[in-house]
Amino acid sequence: MPESYDRPLGTGPSGPPPWPKTVVIQQRSYGWIAAILCAMLLFSSLMNVILLVVVAGRVPDPNAPIEVYVSGDRSNDDKIAILEVSGAIMPPLTERWLKAIEAIEKDDHVRGVVLHIDSPGGLVADSHQIYHALNELREKTSKPIDVSMARIAASGGYYIAMGAGPEGRIYAEPTTWTGSIGVILNRFDVSELAEKVGVKSEPLVTGKFKDTLNPFRDLTEDERELWATIIDDSFVRFKQVIVDGRAGLDEEQVSELATGQVYTSSQAEENGLIDEIGFLDDAIGGLSEKLGLDDPLVITYEHQMSLTDLLTGASQTSAEMSPLQSLLESSVPRVMYFCGWNAGLEM
Repeated sequence: MPESYDRPLGTGPSGPPPWPKTVVIQQRSYGWIAAILCAMLLFSSLMNVILLVVVAGRVPDPNAPIEVYVSGDRSNDDKIAILEVSGAIMPPLTERWLKAIEAIEKDDHVRGVVLHIDSPGGLVADSHQIYHALNELREKTSKPIDVSMARIAASGGYYIAMGAGPEGRIYAEPTTWTGSIGVILNRFDVSELAEKVGVKSEPLVTGKFKDTLNPFRDLTEDERELWATIIDDSFVRFKQVIVDGRAGLDEEQVSELATGQVYTSSQAEENGLIDEIGFLDDAIGGLSEKLGLDDPLVITYEHQMSLTDLLTGASQTSAEMSPLQSLLESSVPRVMYFCGWNAGLEM
């Protein structure tokens, strides 16, 4: 039977196959592999969400204090609590200290408190919040508060020490710096630099004080008077807190000391800002004797890291912010009880 395809001219049945010949190539489909990968990715994401929910339910509130043994007889029900205030007095630590004060207030076995301070101060509002909470603790529970100052207890650090009240005894280490009684509102003037590089700031505002403290222009006299009034209000409050907290100092004496300068522990003792040069152990021993306690259980408080801290690797002493948030925060006026000129910078 003759073949069904045409052969080139001059070839017979036994000659070479016809050319060109159509060849069909079958392509393999990999869609099923992509579908499996997508399914695995979705499953993994779902499991991560479930894990985060479970972990979030198990990680305690980072502000919730956890009682930690320090020294003394563990079988003794009578406790002395050490409230550690270390670092700048500002969020997120403020909430943790307030929670610790709340835990002390609720614990009937805590007979007294040693406020251990190592702080250059911080925000005016935060310093007063802690001071107010300590005053309420004393008034509601009659638990005495003594103070132990470490490396530095200046400005807001000294402010919160007044929460011990006139009956509280203040100890400072031989090398402690304290005092710095005053208020600071940091401001930078970059108007000359901006003029040199050709930068102008022209915000659209609804009032003449809305862009006050703008670093790209000079302050007006009205603005200086405005901020002087605000700062003076905080300054007057600071001095009154000392008058109320130090039985041996009157308004005139406090005003003479409130120059913003730092005092050594010897100078502070001489001027009545502290009662005695001593260490934390001396404060614990003195409070134990005041309470008539023999080898009381001494405790302090720690705080768990939050879920956000665990995921971002953030420390317990700093708040993580986005670059934009940091930029916006840096322009917010901050009136501070702070020992140092750079109080307006992010810490």
